[in-house]
Amino acid sequence: MTACWITLEGGDGAGKTTQAALLEEWLAEAGHTVVRTREPGGTEVGLLLREIVLHHRGEVTDRTEALLYAADRAQHVATVVRPALGRGEIVIQDRYLDSSVAYQGAGRVLGREEVRNLSLWAAEGLLPDLTVLLDLDPDAARSRLDADDKPFDRLESERHDFHRRVRAEFLVLAEAEPERFLVLDASRPVDELAAAVRERVTVLLP
Repeated sequence: MTACWITLEGGDGAGKTTQAALLEEWLAEAGHTVVRTREPGGTEVGLLLREIVLHHRGEVTDRTEALLYAADRAQHVATVVRPALGRGEIVIQDRYLDSSVAYQGAGRVLGREEVRNLSLWAAEGLLPDLTVLLDLDPDAARSRLDADDKPFDRLESERHDFHRRVRAEFLVLAEAEPERFLVLDASRPVDELAAAVRERVTVLLP
């Protein structure tokens, strides 16, 4: 068994959940043990923190938001990700520290290095083997979210400039670590994206 950690990143509406589900199905059919999880909310503590950072109706300051995400990450990595990797399993995760750097670092303008260092400290320096970035124009993403006809959470409700900063930061992060990132145009058909992800994941597996 070969431990492998794959994260999916991108703006809201980019299709991360869909691709995570397809990748999980493909790997399970091939006989791998897969742990599929998310941030925030991959643990019992994380579910409580998710409710605060995404759905709390009162004020949550920008720095408080960043700290809450880091707290969720510390709990999640320690109790879900590291144990699964230690058992030789494959972890598929919806969002990780790159989301914090993009949303809080750039979107909230708290600073790339400050937020990244906070997340790395919380996670004891652990980084994924592969990060799939589903890149999508914010206008197209908003159209997808509108079509879902669901209430927007606190981040989805942010203005257009916020989401443009988030997208730009994701691309900067991917350019800085090309060996870790796979950047895909999320406007492509779902099956084409899934095939591209499988091709890259195959390289990581024996």
